[in-house]
Amino acid sequence: MEPIEIFKALSNPTRLRILQWLREPEQHFPPDDKGDQRVIGVCVGDITEKVQLSQSTVSEYLALLQRAGLVTSQRFGQWTYYKRNEALIAQLAHFVVDEL
Repeated sequence: MEPIEIFKALSNPTRLRILQWLREPEQHFPPDDKGDQRVIGVCVGDITEKVQLSQSTVSEYLALLQRAGLVTSQRFGQWTYYKRNEALIAQLAHFVVDEL
C-alpha cells in the first residue's frame, strides 16, 4: 500500500465520488443491456454516463484509482468493469487510525 498515491487519487472530488458510488453499485447504477454484471463490477460506460464527463477523462480517473490500488478491473469483450478493492480500503482505514 502506497498511502501518498492513494491520497493523491482521492484528492479529486469526482474520483472520490466514483469510489463512493462503487461501494453500493446496485443503488447508483441501473442494470445495463449487457446483463446485470454488478457481481464483477460496473461498466466504464455506466460510470461515464453517471459522472457526465468524457469517456477519456473517466478512463483516466479509473486508471489512476486502479494504479493506487483502490479499484480492480476485469475486461469482458469490449467492456471493462470496475469494482472497489475492499481489502486495500480496509488497510487504508487501519493506516489512518493507527498512523495518523
